[in-house]
Amino acid sequence: MPTSPVWNPQQYGKYADQRGRPFADLLSRVRAESPATVVDLGCGPGNLTATLADRWPEASVHGVDSSAEMIAAAAEVEGGSLTFEVADLREWIQRTPGGSVDVIVSNATLQWLPDQLDLLPSLVERLRPGGWLAIQIPGNHDAPSHEILRELANTAPYAEFAAPNAVRGNLPEPADYLRVLTSAGCEVDAWETTYSHVLQGENAVLEWVKGTGARPVLQSLPEGLRVNFEREYGERLSRAYPRQAFGTVLPFRRVFAVAQKPGEPQSIGVEGATR
Repeated sequence: MPTSPVWNPQQYGKYADQRGRPFADLLSRVRAESPATVVDLGCGPGNLTATLADRWPEASVHGVDSSAEMIAAAAEVEGGSLTFEVADLREWIQRTPGGSVDVIVSNATLQWLPDQLDLLPSLVERLRPGGWLAIQIPGNHDAPSHEILRELANTAPYAEFAAPNAVRGNLPEPADYLRVLTSAGCEVDAWETTYSHVLQGENAVLEWVKGTGARPVLQSLPEGLRVNFEREYGERLSRAYPRQAFGTVLPFRRVFAVAQKPGEPQSIGVEGATR
């Protein structure tokens, strides 16, 4: 069975500028003017969640992540109306009243949930009339970085440990988000973008994926096998993504969806917000 990885905020934080750009592009399409309650589901180390508090300084901004390590890192930016907690996304849905949130953001998180499309109507239900749901997921599961990872993880002697953690189902396309969210009554903007990230450093693509997609596979391996796997994986990645004089180019496709719930936004001051 797949194992739950222990996330490393420092490894994830490498190339933070490149990782943060899709978040900024996603939020640029959210036109909420004065939300009272904003929630970031899968907030990671909280650095991007903090930008939500900067944009809406009168709002209560709350970050939720299932990783205790990520939330511990988020404590460095916590303060005032910006708060964080360790919680599973499904748990948050179950205990959050319907119609209680103005903006829900989920950036690079829902790809870990095989039933994410089934959860979207529940997220819409948690929005107040006129509220916004903003989603971004990686769409690069067919990229060399992931194809090499799956191939190697299913090769002896690694397969015994790593194969279950290399299985990833098909991820939603923009049309899938459009279909499900419009069926939930929302006005929807769905699109995709492929970024050409220029990464610096030795075997930069390996360093990138060690913080995200490859981490569950690497952590599933005993230490001795992990060292060998990482070396072989890194060698293959360096051939697939050759380093050039200006850096290493990582093409990265991402899928976005921004949905607005029907109805007029409620005029609720911070004093009246649910905290």
